[in-house]
Amino acid sequence: MTGSPPRRISVLIPAHNEADYITGCLTALYASAISGHGIEVLVLANGCTDDTVARARSVSVPDGWEMRVLERAEGGKLAALTEGDKAANGDILVYLDADVQVEPELLSQIAHALCPERALYASGSPCVTPARNAFTRAYASAWVRLPFVRKGAPGFGIFAMTRAGRERWGQWPAIISDDTYARLHFSPEERIRLPGRYHWPMVEGFRNLVRVRRRQDRGVAEIKTLFPQLLQNDDPRPSGMRAMARIALNNPIGAAVYVAVSLAVKTRLFSSNVVWARGR
Repeated sequence: MTGSPPRRISVLIPAHNEADYITGCLTALYASAISGHGIEVLVLANGCTDDTVARARSVSVPDGWEMRVLERAEGGKLAALTEGDKAANGDILVYLDADVQVEPELLSQIAHALCPERALYASGSPCVTPARNAFTRAYASAWVRLPFVRKGAPGFGIFAMTRAGRERWGQWPAIISDDTYARLHFSPEERIRLPGRYHWPMVEGFRNLVRVRRRQDRGVAEIKTLFPQLLQNDDPRPSGMRAMARIALNNPIGAAVYVAVSLAVKTRLFSSNVVWARGR
């Protein structure tokens, strides 16, 4: 690993009204223990009506790093990603949500793991940020033990790929689950889970958990309908009931809360026509 040649890394951060999060996201990113690589950060501000842009520009940028803010008047994460891909100069592309904080080792591990000449994908090991709400804490205590979270490289919150991998599709389609879409363009053998951790927040409270879970389920269903050929790259998963039964043996309260949210998702409880801007 010490003999790896320098690589150009582009970190793309789509941001729509992320003033409460962008400072923490960038501060953690800039603390990355990495050297010998050219690193640019692109904050993809789309449709912001708060001071996301000003706060992003106010964070001190380390020596050897570059930071640009690309402002779009229109909102829309996927259009912002397409624009960011065109502007990025990196051999390695890292897609980071504005409310996620990486630990110092992760970016360096990504740089060493992804050989630019190959189509490869990588992500870190997720940790759920402790919630204020007791219901969300109980839900998260079961959720983090699901096979999807514990194994493979799920990629929610942050994922990275080589340019050769990104060339497998053109513009980002207007879909809900961009992370699933990207991940399934790579076979399980091309996906790498790294030990470096990142901190990923959940929404607070039963109502919001139901709404977000329902949106996530719609996103997965959308992929199955529009891009069924990608499903061959999904990881094999055990029965959800079997996995939850195992979790319930050690965490009955967390399992009960998780099941309650899952059942509510299947009903019209808390359904509305309001567009849910945050993915979680």
